[in-house]
Amino acid sequence: MVTCKETRAVIIALHKKGFTGKDIAASKIAPKSTIYRIIKNFKESGSIVVKKASGRPRKSSKRQDRLLKLIQLRDRGTTSTELAQEWQQAGVSASARTVRRRLLEDGLVSRRAAKKPLLSRKNIRDRLIFCKRYRDWTAEDWGKVIFSDESPFRLFGASGKKLVRRRQGERYHQSCVMPTVKHPETIHVWGCFSAKGVGSLTILPKNTAMNKEWYQHILREQLLPTIQEQFGDEQCLFQHDGAPCHKAKVITKWLGEQNIDILGPWPGNSPDLNPIENLWSILKRRVDKQKPTNSDKLQALIMQEWAAISQDVAQKLIDSMPGRIAEVLKKKGQHCKY
Repeated sequence: MVTCKETRAVIIALHKKGFTGKDIAASKIAPKSTIYRIIKNFKESGSIVVKKASGRPRKSSKRQDRLLKLIQLRDRGTTSTELAQEWQQAGVSASARTVRRRLLEDGLVSRRAAKKPLLSRKNIRDRLIFCKRYRDWTAEDWGKVIFSDESPFRLFGASGKKLVRRRQGERYHQSCVMPTVKHPETIHVWGCFSAKGVGSLTILPKNTAMNKEWYQHILREQLLPTIQEQFGDEQCLFQHDGAPCHKAKVITKWLGEQNIDILGPWPGNSPDLNPIENLWSILKRRVDKQKPTNSDKLQALIMQEWAAISQDVAQKLIDSMPGRIAEVLKKKGQHCKY
């Protein structure tokens, strides 16, 4: 396939910015094989081999390109077709493909929007207060914290989209479909972990909502043994979020009576600061991969795979805490990448 100089330049520019061939191919600027060939030739020769023969003139000026970028940044969700229509009002007659090429030159690649909790002004302020308080903590300091959380596990509901390879006529073959149910059964679990490894995990009885009575029971039967097993007489801190049952007077009193020090106060809507969220993701992938078909199998797999999580995985997640804190501060309280 013959590619124009402009397309080659965009591909190499993206390659220099760290985009992989797969990333660039997702923009549909050129076939994947062509993109890899252009990158390979560039690595070998150090230049883009293009004859100085005359080609089609560029359809837009630099000023018009800047305008296109501003239109896109004003509303990140605007499609290439919609951008082409708006650009046309500025005097540029270009296709959606040309629009994508111009945006790619600025590193603006189409990607699925990340889902993060909405942050209020109070959330942002509390996140900054928390991160400033712990900005000097090292990974060793964070290693003395037990992180905790609750999480739901759904039968037939965890996978989301699934890709399969199939032949023509096999769309509804048993091996090519993903079973779904209208109301997937949900199992709620509570767990904790530290740099020393995973701690206790408990599955709440069916149709049981977490309240202060259940939470106190879990802390007594699950947290205390974990503290004793992992830290013994060593000093440690316990992290939990600001859920109503966590802040109940009876819970605060009980934690004080047990001489359990609390990390925080924890900022609201901040799962990106809690490494156990990453641990839940790991656990759910491992469980979902084994395709449990009923509630009993799902519960058994949850317990089995939780116990199989290595101390090395836990340590790496704890080691990420200084980076999380630094990134939130850099972004002035907004979400970090974790």
